[in-house]
Amino acid sequence: MKKLSRRAALLGVGGAAGWGLSGFLRADLPTYAGTNRLVSPTGEKILNDASGLSATPIQKHLHVSDSDQALVDRIRSEIAEARAAGHCLNVGAARHSMGAQSIPREGTAITFSNAGIEVDSANQTFRSHAGARWFDVITTLDPKGWSPKVMQSNHDFGLAATYSVNAHGWPVPFGPMGSTVRSLRMLLASGELVTCSPTQNSDLFNLGMGGYGLIGVVVDIEVTMVKNSRLIPSFDLMNASDFTAKFKKAIEDPAVKMAYGRLNVERESFFQKALLITYRETDDQEKLPAAGGSGWMAHAASRIYRAQLGNETFKSFRWWNETRVGPKLSGGDVTRNSLINEPVVTLDDRDPNRTDILHEYFVGFDVFDSFLDACREVIPSSYQEFLNVTLRYVAQDGQSVLSYAQVPRIGAVMSFSQELTHRGESDQVRMTRELIDRIVEIGGAYYLPYRPHATLDQLKKAYPRAEEFAHAKRQLDPELILRNNFWDQYLGQL
Repeated sequence: MKKLSRRAALLGVGGAAGWGLSGFLRADLPTYAGTNRLVSPTGEKILNDASGLSATPIQKHLHVSDSDQALVDRIRSEIAEARAAGHCLNVGAARHSMGAQSIPREGTAITFSNAGIEVDSANQTFRSHAGARWFDVITTLDPKGWSPKVMQSNHDFGLAATYSVNAHGWPVPFGPMGSTVRSLRMLLASGELVTCSPTQNSDLFNLGMGGYGLIGVVVDIEVTMVKNSRLIPSFDLMNASDFTAKFKKAIEDPAVKMAYGRLNVERESFFQKALLITYRETDDQEKLPAAGGSGWMAHAASRIYRAQLGNETFKSFRWWNETRVGPKLSGGDVTRNSLINEPVVTLDDRDPNRTDILHEYFVGFDVFDSFLDACREVIPSSYQEFLNVTLRYVAQDGQSVLSYAQVPRIGAVMSFSQELTHRGESDQVRMTRELIDRIVEIGGAYYLPYRPHATLDQLKKAYPRAEEFAHAKRQLDPELILRNNFWDQYLGQL
């Protein structure tokens, strides 16, 4: 029998804010006549993102595949044109963020699609054009025996975009992807091309890491890689209250190369049980197979995932499948590259009446029980359909100015299915703000690439250096050429 992949047997979510909130709702988001359903405007000069709720007017949208000096010249030209016209500019890749963080309102939107990659085995790095996607990286590195050190849990996203949101993955014991960047070249709003690294122009490097493209346009990037390896999983079912100790022990074990956790989501016993999955290297590391994917099995598993919607029986069935059946079917060895070589499309619900909304929260190990209490008190009482949570380790990030991990933290990636109605949106806002209040109160943070439901005060509390970032941005770019909805709604108000 063919073994299920991690994604097929234990389907979860990856580790990616509307404009002009008036109270809880976007004032410019219309409804169908006589109904409560939200409608996103479309058109040649409208750009949206993964939420489907961030329709934003733009001046133009360019797909740029130039590289090297041609790319530098092209971006300089677009910056100069935007400045002359009094417009803003921003660059994106997959646009998987859920609050227009990569969309410039009434400006020039650029999507990078260049993918040249050079491998330097001697220095254990690879240099890539900024627009390369992680599947390009895996395709290039895998035959040479290498693997990305840290990347998002899905391979659709761009490298510079990952640095710009400072996303993390589930290999351990690492921090966010930005910590694996050796150096990069960035075009500032002035047109100056600068090389940045942890030691060269480190102030710009730390601002750009998790800076959402507001500091400069990354044109190429050098990233650390590790050896690909054959791994075998272990599964440990426990009470949620025991997860912290066992997860910490796993993280500290040098034999553990990848690790993540899950919690049960049935409302009646919400977050009472946990599953810890860890991967260790096998004795046989010869002749590794080419990186594959989960194929039709992932789509079959996604049917179970989607069947949870409004169905507590299926939520229990999925948990049983994850904890009892999955370990038996997916207990064989698999390569590191195969584990991370998964597209987002396996999670697509294709339901025109609903949208998937991600949350992510970061809490210290010592307050994880308080985090569980907050979630138990806030989430089940909401109108939202909660489908999944994945728990990951994030090492301390002392580099990024907008760091979400000032200490080592557990990252909780949550997936909700939201009804596309004003009722669904207003309830999502209420629930999100309650969760953020509770999590910030225990010293945690929320992740910035998702819906813009946090208040400005909540952002300042979760990211105490936000005002420092905004000040530095204005010094570097006084005309605010590099701008997006995230700046307009939040940082630009500081």
